Amino acid sequence: MSKTLIYAHRGASSLAPENTMPAFQLACESGAEGIEIDVQLTKDRVPVIIHDENVRRTTNGTGLVQEYTCEQIKKLDAGSWYSTKFSDCSIVTLDEFLCWFKTLPMLLNLELKTNVIEYKGIERLVYDALQFHQMLDRTVISSFNFNSIKTVNDIDPHVQTAFLTSKKRYNIVKFAKKLGTTSLHVRYRLLDKKLVKDCHKNKISLRVYTINRPADMKRCYKMKCDAIFTDCPYEAVEYRTQIQRSEKK
Repeated sequence: MSKTLIYAHRGASSLAPENTMPAFQLACESGAEGIEIDVQLTKDRVPVIIHDENVRRTTNGTGLVQEYTCEQIKKLDAGSWYSTKFSDCSIVTLDEFLCWFKTLPMLLNLELKTNVIEYKGIERLVYDALQFHQMLDRTVISSFNFNSIKTVNDIDPHVQTAFLTSKKRYNIVKFAKKLGTTSLHVRYRLLDKKLVKDCHKNKISLRVYTINRPADMKRCYKMKCDAIFTDCPYEAVEYRTQIQRSEKK
């Protein structure tokens, strides 16, 4: 069986507050091959790692990310919503993350959160940061916004990009190829044998989100998806090992 790679979704987000350093550190220790992060822009145009456009769900603040300067957003408590033992967690800048991550033998999936707010110029800022930290060859840049994918491809056609989708689309592999993207990232309910076959035939990497149930992990592994995104990387690694052992018997 070819090895389906495992990306820790927002870090090991089942064990620590999503998109924070504890979640990233646990993801590193889990044996997962990669980490998935979400990037948005502050008021002073600093790329920061947070999933929602509004800080309310994952911090003690209110309002939009783009209404905060980097200095202001760094002062928010980004961990107590998950557990009081993480009360010292703060929002991580992309630069802070890359300074830590680039020393690790791991892959990165960086999602540009431009499907609700189209942060002008975020693609170039992210590209420059990845280039500065020499991370371009280990990174896939993904987005639900195909204009962001096109922009990244225009900046550098050699960068790995992925179109993200949760909706069924006619001939989605053909659409991905037309976009010039190298990968498709799809919600689990869209996964079927035809999609896997079409992606492999067209040399499009297929990665599936968000896979937390053992039965869903097993199906992705059996169907030879290129990768999964999971909140539970420890379990995903353990279960993949079990599947591999059983298939060798």
